[in-house]
Amino acid sequence: MKLLRYGEIGAEKPGIIDQSGGIRDLSGVIGDLAGDALGSDSLKRLAALDPATLPLVSADSRIGAPVGVVPKFFGIGLNYRDHAEETGMPIPEVPIVFAKASSCVSGPYDPVLAPKGWERMDFEVELAVVIGSRAKNIAEGDALNHVAGYAICNDVSERSLQVGGPGEWIKAKSHDSFGPLGPWLVTKDEIPYPQALDLSLDLNGEPMQTGSTSTMIFSVAQLVSYISKYMTLVPGDVITTGTPPGVGMARKPRVFLKPGDQLRLSISGLGEQRLTVQAEEWNSGPAYDCLGQKP
Repeated sequence: MKLLRYGEIGAEKPGIIDQSGGIRDLSGVIGDLAGDALGSDSLKRLAALDPATLPLVSADSRIGAPVGVVPKFFGIGLNYRDHAEETGMPIPEVPIVFAKASSCVSGPYDPVLAPKGWERMDFEVELAVVIGSRAKNIAEGDALNHVAGYAICNDVSERSLQVGGPGEWIKAKSHDSFGPLGPWLVTKDEIPYPQALDLSLDLNGEPMQTGSTSTMIFSVAQLVSYISKYMTLVPGDVITTGTPPGVGMARKPRVFLKPGDQLRLSISGLGEQRLTVQAEEWNSGPAYDCLGQKP
């Protein structure tokens, strides 16, 4: 099942993809793809619907992030063995967990904003995990039972801030639009084994990143279990699970994003993101507000 949110910023409605690829409106069934709507009972109820009986949505509608409220947004550093090797960093012995501000969430086709003076913006195609039910101190074998589904994430990063010292990752990765999600939330029944997915990212038509979740150092189940031992995970929390090799900072010469650049991200079964980097006007506001409010 492929779930999404469509409509103008701050006024998104929930939707579902039908068998022909059309968008069907779910707003008569659930209020939003957030909170308890991401739980197993709610997802079973949605799966039992016949999408053909639901209103058809215009194909021209904007697609927003597929999660309406993101209470916590975590990233995992150096979680692909081949990416750790390209950066010259040691293989982590435990997951490297950092936070992204949830206000950085944006839609899969919204612009990536480039603030004035930020000249080392980088790209990272990643598998994002969306939590569907409360998880605290859970075992690895039970971890996937707490997952609602998966989506594509671009963990956009300003590298000049990331290397500024301990604790600086959140600043480097939290600017408005630095967390595009979607286009869909694909429920876990369609992705029963998340450790065999191909990932790719093209920049201006040139392949930059290719990889497979099979090279993750810590699996999705391990990550969900590990984080749940330090804090309670709740519905709507997002864990973006690391990136394969090919990022701009590891290239020779280095490749960083600039206004006008075009990005295409793809993960097996999860669709595509298409993003354009756009110079940010001063105080222009976020591309998307994860609390569902107009900027």
